[in-house]
Amino acid sequence: MVVAGEEAGQRLDRVLAARTALSRTRLKALILDGAVAIGPRTIRDPGYRVNAGEIVAIDVPPPEPAEPEGERIPLNVVYEDDDIIVIDKPAGLVVHPAAGHASGTLVNALIAHCGDSLSGIGGVKRPGIVHRLDKDTSGLMVVAKNDAAHHSLAAQFADHGRTGPMQRGYLAFAWGAFDRPTGTIEAPIDRHPTSRTKMAVRAGGREAATHWQTLERYPGIDGKPAAGLVACRLTTGRTHQIRVHLAHAGYPLLGDATYATGFKTKAAQLPPAAREALAALGRQALHAYLLAIEHPRLGKMLEFRSELPVELARLHHALSAR
Repeated sequence: MVVAGEEAGQRLDRVLAARTALSRTRLKALILDGAVAIGPRTIRDPGYRVNAGEIVAIDVPPPEPAEPEGERIPLNVVYEDDDIIVIDKPAGLVVHPAAGHASGTLVNALIAHCGDSLSGIGGVKRPGIVHRLDKDTSGLMVVAKNDAAHHSLAAQFADHGRTGPMQRGYLAFAWGAFDRPTGTIEAPIDRHPTSRTKMAVRAGGREAATHWQTLERYPGIDGKPAAGLVACRLTTGRTHQIRVHLAHAGYPLLGDATYATGFKTKAAQLPPAAREALAALGRQALHAYLLAIEHPRLGKMLEFRSELPVELARLHHALSAR
């Protein structure tokens, strides 16, 4: 839609409410979720004052069931008690229902596994969920089974281990090799200016910090560094943070079809076995291997570690072979 002259200076949510059948409450949620753009810019402020002639685009997701149903999806339960459940999530499993994934999610599996014993704070579509992993990222997640646990875990994840003992660790196989053993990437992250499915480092975005440590370096067929294994720790929790930060630094994840598009030809630099393992991977080479939290009720620290899943272990073996 094109903003008319008489609409200039009005709030964005008011203009859209007058032009569509959606309520201002619904429109505000869509704007905050990044579903509204003016030209190439995503607008996240419902109070943005529009200008005559601006072209406003709104992406309204299709309606979905109000409440997800339980589904008997196998879960790898690492730990469970009356307060929390820790899951080792496989790659390919979506965490909660969203556009295009109304069923077959971790939430559907948890409802079947836990019954009514999940915290309701996250709403009907995200019961007990206090953090998430991308669909194609494997590894450890904790879910709250009651509201008290949800409050405690949410506070720990909001702090991201900056002042508390909580830790989240990731293993990432990245293209190239950092020239230092450790470092920190600090760069703000926001929605990509032209693609709603991507994030990007952008001025004015939300602060984000990724701490990395090089664990291994892998030479290519020419003997030069081709890839490396990096341990990452987060002190913020932005969408796609590790993937975006490593790509921004010039070391995108192996197998990342979204953020490593310019690195596809680099597979030719890998030894044959590694090329084959990468081709079979079918997802970004990222695994949440470490989760340390304070138990919400007992107050003691719990630490969980997850071994590389089979497909990443195969890639690791092939890259490490001499």
